[in-house]
Amino acid sequence: MKIVIGIDIGGSTTKIIGFYRNSNQILNPMLVTANDPISSVYGAFGKFLSLNKLSLDNIERVMITGVGSSFIKDRIYNIPTGKVEEFLATGMGGLFLTKLEKAIIVSMGTGTAYVLADNNQVKHMGGTGVGGGTLLGLSNLMLNVRSFNDLIETAQGGNLANIDLTIADISKDEKVGILPPETTASNFGKISDLATKADIAMGIINLVFQTIGMISVFATRIDNIKDVVLTGNLTNVPQAKDIFNQLENLFDVSFHMPEHAEYATALGAAIVYAKNLTFTDIA
Repeated sequence: MKIVIGIDIGGSTTKIIGFYRNSNQILNPMLVTANDPISSVYGAFGKFLSLNKLSLDNIERVMITGVGSSFIKDRIYNIPTGKVEEFLATGMGGLFLTKLEKAIIVSMGTGTAYVLADNNQVKHMGGTGVGGGTLLGLSNLMLNVRSFNDLIETAQGGNLANIDLTIADISKDEKVGILPPETTASNFGKISDLATKADIAMGIINLVFQTIGMISVFATRIDNIKDVVLTGNLTNVPQAKDIFNQLENLFDVSFHMPEHAEYATALGAAIVYAKNLTFTDIA
């Protein structure tokens, strides 16, 4: 069986994934880091073939997407190559990984993008500048922490009660509308000199994911959708799951974080070819 390869070329990272078109079996994905998009593509491709014990003859088609795809002007190793619009790839990948027919697909990268995916139709709804760049920028400024792994580790044991103002802090009512007393009223609204580095790190994570989550909730209200699929590198932040679970319980939406969520856009590029959707052939 022939394999379709999807590659998501970012500014500094390239993600690659493949699947057997006839069976939908996904092959081991991988990520490489490089400053040059062209070098990263060829480096990722070679490592992917080696990891999955494949040869060039096994590959039917390569599909590329992402901001760095504009640098690719020729076929990859002379294999038929196509270019897919990034929002279409994100939407198709999110639906494929969850087996949903309709959902809001959220791509959490440096910033965050929101698309409405409905079967084979995808509409870009908008986005926010709050995302991974915000996490790293604030952690660098406030904690002198410069990597996701260090931020995640620093946040272990962090107590939001020392950082965020809650409804309980400003109201004696048991609830305000549907909101319980532990609901955040203001991120960083109660920070004091007693806050530890762990508290601040957890506060940064909470601010970013609550913002992404609440915009997701608003997006579902536009078309009465219940399902939100979370994709991108930020799905690897372990504290995110609890934050989205809290929002899920409050606002009657379902947040999905599927396996291989960080590779959804790369996979979606391959899915576009398998479904014979719109893409541009590279001569």
